[in-house]
Amino acid sequence: MMNVREYSKISTIKGTLMAVEGVSDASYNELVEIETSSGKKRGIVVDSQLGVSIVQVFEGTTGISPTGTKVRMLGRGLEVKISEEMLGRIFNPLGDPLDNGPEIIKGERRDINGEPINPAMREYPEEFIQTGISAIDGLNPLVRGQKLPIFSGSGMPSNLLAAQIAKQATVRGEEGSFAVVFSAIGARYDDAVFFRKFFEETGAINRVAMVVSLANEPPVMKILAPRTALTLAEYLAFEKDMHVLAILIDMTNYCEALREISASKEEVPGRGGYPGYMYSDLATIYERAGKVKGKKGSITQMPILTMPNDDMTHPIPDLTGYITEGQITFDRSLYNKGIYPPINVLLSLSRLGKDGIGEGKTREDHPNVMNQLFAAYARAVDTRGLAAIIGEDSLTEMDKKYLLFGEMFERKLINQGLNENRSIETTLDIGWDLLSVFPESELTNIKAEYIKKYYPPYRGKK
Repeated sequence: MMNVREYSKISTIKGTLMAVEGVSDASYNELVEIETSSGKKRGIVVDSQLGVSIVQVFEGTTGISPTGTKVRMLGRGLEVKISEEMLGRIFNPLGDPLDNGPEIIKGERRDINGEPINPAMREYPEEFIQTGISAIDGLNPLVRGQKLPIFSGSGMPSNLLAAQIAKQATVRGEEGSFAVVFSAIGARYDDAVFFRKFFEETGAINRVAMVVSLANEPPVMKILAPRTALTLAEYLAFEKDMHVLAILIDMTNYCEALREISASKEEVPGRGGYPGYMYSDLATIYERAGKVKGKKGSITQMPILTMPNDDMTHPIPDLTGYITEGQITFDRSLYNKGIYPPINVLLSLSRLGKDGIGEGKTREDHPNVMNQLFAAYARAVDTRGLAAIIGEDSLTEMDKKYLLFGEMFERKLINQGLNENRSIETTLDIGWDLLSVFPESELTNIKAEYIKKYYPPYRGKK
């Protein structure tokens, strides 16, 4: 039975926080019910020491008075009702519908903080997820159970890419058991409307569950949003045997909310003004991805964040990089060229990607083609720098081929349309077409048998 305790002594009300005195046994993240003369509010305990508990109020403290207010500690964490019926629907972080649809009646109540996956029970991720994005599938592959963030910059099209991936991503051969949980964290109203309309107009909404917190809501709602989304993802993956892709956008808003709450509690700030515990806090979100032995389902995470000033060393991308398994990095110079998505593949990395590609997973030549494309594009970028110094006319004929390759690589492989869903075979064929700029002798990273089979000059001889 839950241990419900009632208190009435409120010493301080500040912003969305209030201090309740006389509390000796409150737990961190314990759910609180606040009864005022005008109705009820909810909150959670965010700090408790020396008989004083700090409560973060979900709906804000407007209307709460130090006198005449009853505060009940409910002896449990915040729970939301979870069900398969949430697919195709839109909810706030408290589990309330935002789409004028009915509340979830049949479902299971789950604590949004989840249960940690026992490391000994984790399975190694090695099944390919096709996103339909060449820069990801071909060069930085995503695998089932991985956590692969996207590092964007202010004003760059992270919203478009997030929506496109949510629409297109699939585990080939298991399309019917694939779902997307999409969490918009601290989203502007027009962005939230864009996501909803995009999913509805493309038909993707049927397999997408959205959890939305808006920018004008209290910071605690931004803290709750990814946790509620991942609680649903865990239910779908480990109870309903589904392969779930959890897209969390924008984790920078989450971290700013964390900093705001920390500052309001007058905690000693850490690096960049963010709380010293931000690393461990982010880990409680990112580590909820994975595969579990004995379970058919999986959770794959794609957190998306905005790098302040395009700075990869900023605490948010820096700490995220330590916890996750690579990153997809946007490049402003590509964005300024009109390349979409503006992914710099040389600054991107998928640490588990190599285990999800090749024969029986994507295509036999995938690892070789990927390595050759990386090598050729890296040399093309170096050659651009050389040409800027000595002039293009002074380059060797082979260097000029690399310059041409670099331009074609960005325009034909990286660049694609918002509604262009490329299969991995299409992506690899584009790669081979680009590599045909070079003589066969330059393809040193590809096995001879694959050159004979896929190199364009040989295709017509079959």
